[in-house]
Amino acid sequence: MINKSIPERLAGNVYEIDEEESHIDINQELARSTGSGKVLVKVCPAHVYSEKADGSIGVEYAACLECGTCLAVAAPGVLTWHYPRSGFGVTFREG
Repeated sequence: MINKSIPERLAGNVYEIDEEESHIDINQELARSTGSGKVLVKVCPAHVYSEKADGSIGVEYAACLECGTCLAVAAPGVLTWHYPRSGFGVTFREG
């Protein structure tokens, strides 16, 4: 077995991006008041979340690995998250 770095493994994934519908919505007010926004920025392995200059949290859902880390760390009600519609999302090529 050839040892590959995590970035090399992730590069093999295929993303079918749903241009019409995000599968992640964030309640900005709740994210700010609970501090969950800053936590999301720090823990997301795909760097889906970013803090904008105005303090709001940006969401780049097209890069989502669908791992659920954000759901585990965000305060209740901060995220509305569901799997992408059929035919969209990430397909993992390596384990």
